[in-house]
Amino acid sequence: MSVTSLPEKPLLEKANDLPLLARTEEWAKINSGSTNLDGLKTVAGMLADAFAVLPGDIRFVPPDPVEAVRKDGSIDRIERGEHLLVSVRPEAPNRILLTGHMDTVFPIDHPFQTLAWLEEGILNGPGVADMKGGISVMLGALQLLEQSPVASQLGYDIMINSDEETGSASSAELIKNCAQGKMAALTYEPALPDGTLAGERGGSGNYSITFTGKSAHAGRNPDDGRNALIAASDMALRLKALHRPGLSVNPAKIDGGAPNNAVPDHAILRVNFRPKTLDDQDKAENALAEMVQVIAKEHDLAVHCHGGFGRPPKPVDTQADKLFHLVKQCGRELGLDISWRSTGGVCDGNNIAACGIPVVDTMGVRGGSIHSPDEFLITESLVERTQLSALTIMRMAEKGGI
Repeated sequence: MSVTSLPEKPLLEKANDLPLLARTEEWAKINSGSTNLDGLKTVAGMLADAFAVLPGDIRFVPPDPVEAVRKDGSIDRIERGEHLLVSVRPEAPNRILLTGHMDTVFPIDHPFQTLAWLEEGILNGPGVADMKGGISVMLGALQLLEQSPVASQLGYDIMINSDEETGSASSAELIKNCAQGKMAALTYEPALPDGTLAGERGGSGNYSITFTGKSAHAGRNPDDGRNALIAASDMALRLKALHRPGLSVNPAKIDGGAPNNAVPDHAILRVNFRPKTLDDQDKAENALAEMVQVIAKEHDLAVHCHGGFGRPPKPVDTQADKLFHLVKQCGRELGLDISWRSTGGVCDGNNIAACGIPVVDTMGVRGGSIHSPDEFLITESLVERTQLSALTIMRMAEKGGI
């Protein structure tokens, strides 16, 4: 990509000489599904080596404990990989946060493991767009920044976690801590194939609701039992009745039950909420809490909720709108038409926005079909998006703000 009329032109055109595609391919060849701890460790080491070109401190951060409810109702601890944190010029008065994730949705035994060229300029592979290509863009932009005369005016933290695809439960506190005191944040999820960015995002909450009833013989004394499966089904129907514009409610699975000749005394209902606004989230939480009490009373059994809203809704407030327009202006100077639209998807941008920090969370490559074996990266966007990020960051450095 050629930059024609910018004072930053000589510097930005150096993006063409960076190994943006080569390191994307290298990283994507290593399976780093969220549960593949060995693969995550390998990729984390590769990323640490790559980011060592920046003048900062690099360290690995242990994951926070994560719990999940098993089918039998017991609480299980899930192991996650370490997270990578890079800090550059922490003493700078103006600082930003850049985030990405090293994990993919493809586990170690998934058949989608290799890279292939679909056609010239279109690379298919696990994580090439979501988001190993995005991480390469992030690093490329910072490499250009560090060659800029304004670099000394800006400090930044880079956080690359290992569990974004599973909700960032083991890195949520790290994200929150990294966001503190930052004037803005950029996250490197992929843009749409045409370059459109995500603006507003809804939130996401996941719950496992355990029902503990009383077993009894289905023929001899069924009325002495307390049917946990029926209670879970009743609650699933009531929860689905909450579904409306602004709040998607998806009862997804019921674990449990018993043989046909026994009243089932155990069931677990799995449900996902997608609120559009914080008010929608509050109403969902209040409705769920009330429903737990009602179901427990009407079915005469115990009901316990495990989970919560790991991704709060992400509105576009005044500051976020200002950051979007900065990106748009930088795009215009590069000959790019940058637009954005709301989406029902969620990411770490939700968590960053919840800290009051303006964030644009689709600064990565152009690509598509993510989370499927058809995932693809439009390779020309590697240079394009590196230049867009670099110019955006340089402008923030010059202005001391957004």
